[in-house]
Amino acid sequence: MNDAAVKVWRREQRARLIALRLALDPALRKRHAAAIEAALLQVIGSITGEVLGICWPFKAEFDARPLAERLRGSGWLIALPAVVDKRGALEYRLWEPGMAMASGVYDIPVPEARNVVRPDVVLAPLVGFDAENYRLGYGGGYFDRTLAALAPRPLAVGVGFEVQRLDSVYPRPHDIAMDVIVTEAQCRRRNANP
Repeated sequence: MNDAAVKVWRREQRARLIALRLALDPALRKRHAAAIEAALLQVIGSITGEVLGICWPFKAEFDARPLAERLRGSGWLIALPAVVDKRGALEYRLWEPGMAMASGVYDIPVPEARNVVRPDVVLAPLVGFDAENYRLGYGGGYFDRTLAALAPRPLAVGVGFEVQRLDSVYPRPHDIAMDVIVTEAQCRRRNANP
């Protein structure tokens, strides 16, 4: 598939997969979230880290805030991404419940205070994913630019629902595969059998 065809295909898949996610029964989504949280606790619990980057839930994504609260109790710092340059990497800012928030890109809340940190683990929401652990996001390229810019690179964990799996996302040269993808059904480590 040529670049123009991939661009059209990805746009169509984004719309289809977001609509599918939004249409999931809320009770089913809640059960899926519980399974994802349990799997993430195992993945993150095996890591020596201090800062976890999560995302504010958007369009029926997995809500990582309850997980973040549990991990905060065991010493993790939690950070939310903020767009400071639409062509650059994300900036991760320390976050705690109740702190002052501003409206960011797509009207997603971001901490007003610029207490910038480098995450050890980044949870990246999935619009779609494939067996090679490539992620289909919203199309802005923020996570790929961020992972490419951070050194050392954090553990990249894609988080979504099994219904978002595709045969391929037709990765482009700039796309960075997730180290782990977690859904309600399983954890897929990069280069492991799907």
